[in-house]
Amino acid sequence: MENNINLTETEKAAHTLYEGRIITLRVDDVILPDGRDAKREYVCHRGGAAVLAVDDEDCVYLVRQFRYPYREELLEIPAGKLEEGEEAIATARRELEEEIGMTSDEILPFGLIYPTPGYTNENLHIFLARGLKKGNMHLDDGEFLRAERVPFKTVLERVMSGEIKDGKTCYAVLKLAMERTNR
Repeated sequence: MENNINLTETEKAAHTLYEGRIITLRVDDVILPDGRDAKREYVCHRGGAAVLAVDDEDCVYLVRQFRYPYREELLEIPAGKLEEGEEAIATARRELEEEIGMTSDEILPFGLIYPTPGYTNENLHIFLARGLKKGNMHLDDGEFLRAERVPFKTVLERVMSGEIKDGKTCYAVLKLAMERTNR
């Protein structure tokens, strides 16, 4: 097996096809490692933050939300996109209160994931929130969801059974389960 192969693709020209409120669609001309030309289609995204909120009774706060691209309701940890110039932890705190009506004494970085590297440059910052306190839920205009409080063990079972399919939620729940196992 050859291990010293250059895998880097070099941008030759960048073309924006669409620029929206949340995403920008680009098609770039690139040079492949072997010198041939190719095109790369991808979505540019500002990034986001998501929060695994665990209370003192080891329950997790999730949101049930209809996700149009899949045409189904998904169960997810609270999350949202970073606003222009906003730090990821500020996004996490904002989404925690907006979507589940909670604030937190302690929000810790819990990882950074690339949700779908095949077609987007989105970075998703994951946080773990403890020391939860009741705040005020205030959804964005046009946002419809239902907050649910579920025992961690049940959430883990739903991830393992495939009932919970959302990648950020699976990542956060499995990471916490592994951390607890390795204590």
